[in-house]
Amino acid sequence: MSALAEKDRLTVNVIKGLVMDAVRKANSGHPGGAMSSADFAYVLFKDFLKYSPDDPKWFNRDRFVLSAGHESTLLYSLLTLAGVLTVDDLKHFRQFGSRTPGHPEQHMTPGVEATTGPLGQGLAMAVGMATAEAMLRARMGEEICSHYTYVLASDGDLQEPVCLGAASLAGLWKLGKLIVFYDSNKVQLAGPTTRCDCTDYRKIFEGFCWSVIDVDGHDHEAIRKAVMQAQLDSSCPTLIIGHTTMAKGTASREGDFETHGAPLPAEEIAATKRKLGLPDDKDFYLPEEAVEHFRTRFPALRAAAAEWTKTFEKKLDADEAFQDLWRITKRSPGNRGFAWPAFEPGSKVATRSAWGKCLYALIEQLPILVGGSADLDPSNQTMKFRETTGDFNTSTPLGRNLPFGVREFPMGAICNGIALHGGLVPFGATFLMFSDYERSALRMSALQQLPVLHVFTHDSFWVGEDGPTHQPIEHVSSLRLIPNMLVLRPAEAIETALCLETALTQTTRPSSLLLTRQNLPVFDPAQLPAVTDGARKGGYVLLDAPGGEPDLIILASGSEVHLALAAAKELTERKVRVVSMPSMELFDEQPDEYKQAVLPRQCTARVAIEAGRPELWYKYVGLDSLVIGLSHFGHSAPAERLAQEYGFTAESCIDRIRKKLAQA
Repeated sequence: MSALAEKDRLTVNVIKGLVMDAVRKANSGHPGGAMSSADFAYVLFKDFLKYSPDDPKWFNRDRFVLSAGHESTLLYSLLTLAGVLTVDDLKHFRQFGSRTPGHPEQHMTPGVEATTGPLGQGLAMAVGMATAEAMLRARMGEEICSHYTYVLASDGDLQEPVCLGAASLAGLWKLGKLIVFYDSNKVQLAGPTTRCDCTDYRKIFEGFCWSVIDVDGHDHEAIRKAVMQAQLDSSCPTLIIGHTTMAKGTASREGDFETHGAPLPAEEIAATKRKLGLPDDKDFYLPEEAVEHFRTRFPALRAAAAEWTKTFEKKLDADEAFQDLWRITKRSPGNRGFAWPAFEPGSKVATRSAWGKCLYALIEQLPILVGGSADLDPSNQTMKFRETTGDFNTSTPLGRNLPFGVREFPMGAICNGIALHGGLVPFGATFLMFSDYERSALRMSALQQLPVLHVFTHDSFWVGEDGPTHQPIEHVSSLRLIPNMLVLRPAEAIETALCLETALTQTTRPSSLLLTRQNLPVFDPAQLPAVTDGARKGGYVLLDAPGGEPDLIILASGSEVHLALAAAKELTERKVRVVSMPSMELFDEQPDEYKQAVLPRQCTARVAIEAGRPELWYKYVGLDSLVIGLSHFGHSAPAERLAQEYGFTAESCIDRIRKKLAQA
């Protein structure tokens, strides 16, 4: 063995020692997969990964996504060798407040590109990152944006359909700078993969228009050749299938599925360290020799980053178009401003149509806005965006429309990846009913604090004839239950524009914009002046009682605001205030003084109306008050007939309100 190969062997073994010790000290974690993947990850970081040793957020760095997030100790060990983390961080693995949580979290740990753990989503987010890189390379030039996106995936990742859906799109879009290493150790938490999987992933990925390479996942030279071959093939993404052994290097547990999700016993760790040539009496052993060897490329990496900075500054000074683009990509979302189309008061416009008009207006105003619909372009009102900006793939990289097909979950994860990469503003659209399909990606948007725009049309039983399979009931409330998710359900076109602007100015959370299929009257600001700005605060007094002293408050969101207005008009025996509540989250964030002004405590007679689950409204109206909602599945029938059957007509609402008030 050459001296260089011997140093490689030592460093990999040191990584394995750190993995075993971190998991053992925490008494929790996944050592087996981290040890089977160690050879590839080491070779990638040591010999190929382009990054700045001094700036984990350097713009033109290669992105590395540990889709197998349970192997987090492997990534943390590599980041420790790189000087980003410390041995002390490893000693606090899985402890409260540490920089080394159980699964990688991108907003907590420098060097972590994506929060992973829910399997399959890491690879799907990496597709988004590679998409963003290709889009920005076409706009900024290769000298500014040209990097690879690498993924380390496990058997469990590839078993998740979200991974395969995203991979299909990556092949369609010809993302040649996406390179995935599949650590095929053929073992997962519950046992051998043969118990649950007979898939030939070579055939699957070749069918997805990928290049596929098989290697011995422990042979460093074979790994190097595979990565270089993948880099040379820019026509398509590459899957490197690394045939590996679970818990590679352990004294007596190689291939044991129980090493996947449990610490190794102390005696096994000691025996393994002796086998690997490590001192068995030292925990978290990190010799300077291994650190120095790992960092041999640091001078070249620093020089490359410095040269990029010179090139960037020169282009920024000389290229006015690039200067404008860079300024737009770096502008804080909170500083964005928009000019929205005018809507004729009294005309009837579905809020999905209002969104479509606003989206069209954004094409020039926000040139970094990219996204698309899950095969619902006409229904989601993204057709004009598609026709004007064109579909994206690497043959047409300036296209801004992403044709996701019927892939809601991959769509959400890819949008997350685009946001994680930075430089673009992503959106995805589908029916509200199908938010269930992408719910885990929505949750990951919120968990990672990503300002992604999730657009959902057909927001209630007014879908009508499509029936209960397409009529959302629990979905509005379900989205509101996701922490850090901003849910916006506008009542008409003017509110829609304000809600969209609110979403596009978020910095640390995603937004769900919920829109109607049915037409709704556009408010007249001359009669309802509060509509011009009220939606920004989540809830506001749309129509007030004479003298501003109500004895009945009716709250509503979305299309049901119009029912509230109709009820207020007829309930002449009461002094009625109508509160439009497009966003509970925004309203709850307002100062107490404002909330008290909108919902004064002295007015206890309150009603809420929304065509969905009623439970969340009781915090505003009180447990003994009336909430006109839906707690059952729908039916297939014309929407107007359903409104009558379910009690969502003005007459029915008025009757129920009067009966409730009579009981008080």
